[in-house]
Amino acid sequence: MPKNILITYASYTGSAETIAGFISSDLESRGFKTDLIPINEVKEISSYDAVIAGSAIHSGRWLPEAFDFLESFREQLSEKPFAAYLVCMTMAMKNNEKYLQFVSDFMIPVREIVKPVSEGLFAGKLEIKRLPSLSDKIKFRISVAAGVWKEGDHINRNEIIRWSESLSHIL
Repeated sequence: MPKNILITYASYTGSAETIAGFISSDLESRGFKTDLIPINEVKEISSYDAVIAGSAIHSGRWLPEAFDFLESFREQLSEKPFAAYLVCMTMAMKNNEKYLQFVSDFMIPVREIVKPVSEGLFAGKLEIKRLPSLSDKIKFRISVAAGVWKEGDHINRNEIIRWSESLSHIL
C-alpha cells in the first residue's frame, strides 16, 4: 500500500505552490499517494503517513499562515516524518552558496516548533507586478536595478526533484 503524504504550502506570489506541485508529481511517480492542499485549508493530518510543508519567505520569515499550521498540528507533526521547504529570492542570487547558512537560518523558528527530517531551500519567481504591497514592489525594483536579482522564473526544477527524490527514501 503506498504511503499517503500531505504536501501543503503557503505562497506569496505562487512559487511555493508551483514547487509543491513539482514535489507532488515526483513523489507520485515514485508510487506515493499525495494530497496537495493550501496550508490554510488543511483541516486534519491524522490520515497522512508523512507531511511536507513549504512557505514563501517574507521579511525573513515563513508566512503567518504557515506558522499557524505548525502550531495547530505541532504534536501530530512531531509523531510522523515531516519535511519542510522555503522559497526565498536570496537563493536566486549569483554564488548563492555564500548565502546558504543565512537562508537556512530562516528555518530556525520552524525547527523550534517541529524538527524536519529534511529541509529544502529554493528560489522562486520574481514577478514584481504580482507583489501585493507597494513597499515590496519598490524594494524589489531597486534590487533589480542594482543587479541583485533579475526578474523572472528562478525555480530550479532539477534541484526540487533531487530533494524530492531524497525524501522518497526518508518518508
